[in-house]
Amino acid sequence: MEVKFDYRSLESVINAAGKSGRKISGLVLCQQAKQLGQTEETVFSRMEKEYRVMSECIDPGSRKDLKSNSGLSGGDAYKMKRASESGKSLTGPFFSGALYRALAVSELNSSMGRIVASPTAGSCGILPAAVLTMQAERNIPEHDCVMSLFTASAVGIVIANNASLAGAEGGCQAECGSASAMAAAALTELAGGTPEMIGNAVAIALKNVLGLVCDPVAGLVEIPCIKRNASGVAGAIVAAELALSGIKSAIPADEVITAMKKVGDMISPALKETAEGGLAATPTGRKLYEKVFGHARP
Repeated sequence: MEVKFDYRSLESVINAAGKSGRKISGLVLCQQAKQLGQTEETVFSRMEKEYRVMSECIDPGSRKDLKSNSGLSGGDAYKMKRASESGKSLTGPFFSGALYRALAVSELNSSMGRIVASPTAGSCGILPAAVLTMQAERNIPEHDCVMSLFTASAVGIVIANNASLAGAEGGCQAECGSASAMAAAALTELAGGTPEMIGNAVAIALKNVLGLVCDPVAGLVEIPCIKRNASGVAGAIVAAELALSGIKSAIPADEVITAMKKVGDMISPALKETAEGGLAATPTGRKLYEKVFGHARP
């Protein structure tokens, strides 16, 4: 049964999935294959390659000696991984495992490693961490993990069409916030959630980061961006857990996305990736700028 939908609203995607009785990921794969004039197998294979690049980020990103070109970051994923594997984590291997994977991908990005922008380089650790942790800790087949990326991509497309994915336009809510929403959608589908639950997870994830500013220290996507990736996957897990338990968002996902757009428009330019405000403008932030560039910020 073919059900038409578009990416102007998440409601359209959710309703189509409900009418067809299929997962969102299956609908998106079918639609994308038709749009591209390719077979579903070909489109799936391309996404599978993306997923394997995500997977290949974890080990090099978790190296003890990893350092970014600026010297401002590196090695935190190693510390978090050790804590996770020690059995002494406060939250257990699933949550702590997601944290170290988010840090690993983000730190690899800062060291000029190969990553998948999902949806951006600055938020690249959130979605991979969520899905790879599900595979590792819940023994989810790789095929299902790859399929969940199609669901995540649908969420990303809707956000891009109605708000923004760029920190320079909407603040970090547009980057790590969108990535968190995409990850929440993937987690919810992988855990057996319904399309309606996915919508609630997306709404909850985005509501929790409305107004998050983009204030990179020294103008580099490292501080506080890397740790925000860990926070982003944590938020995705929270949103998925709530939605899977039957908790609903009082505000529909599409309205939350619209609100995110309006909030982003109101955020000061100094807090949109210009490094003129927020943490970048703190005394320590200015000292780090001087350390990296050899002179005080103009």
